[in-house]
Amino acid sequence: MRLTNNLDTIAAIATPSGAGGIGVVRISGPKASDVAKHLLGVCPENRLASYLPFLDSNGQEIDRGIALFFKSPHSYTGEDVLELQGHGGIAVMQLLLARCIECGARLAKPGEFTERAYLNDKIDLAQAEAVADLINASTSEAAKSAMLSLSGYFSNKIIYKIRDFRVY
Repeated sequence: MRLTNNLDTIAAIATPSGAGGIGVVRISGPKASDVAKHLLGVCPENRLASYLPFLDSNGQEIDRGIALFFKSPHSYTGEDVLELQGHGGIAVMQLLLARCIECGARLAKPGEFTERAYLNDKIDLAQAEAVADLINASTSEAAKSAMLSLSGYFSNKIIYKIRDFRVY
């Protein structure tokens, strides 16, 4: 496993811009559990959905929602990951993101969660590219093709061909 030496923790709104029924803020890095403790009062159990209040620095509720914690290396990025699923209002998402940054995270760059997944050997380059293809797919055929690539289908075919080539 090729773990990154990232000492920083990143956060971003993971759902599209605008209001929606549900909004997701994702946090990844070594301070994800600290962010959870400050924002939720506790760090949720690993891989267990918890319905909790999301708190500001004064202990006032920003929102209530589902919190999920994934302990490294068993997460998308290979790092500790906290996911907050709340109401998808623009103000709520911005308040949650600002609170995460206040708790020690920094704003993630576009694609940085997938970049960390790649750098931590959670996905290969073809799969990383497939994430963008799946997000941008405008037809069901394009989505199915991207999903095949994301599943590792094409990468595995190449690996098997290389192994066969080396054997003969």
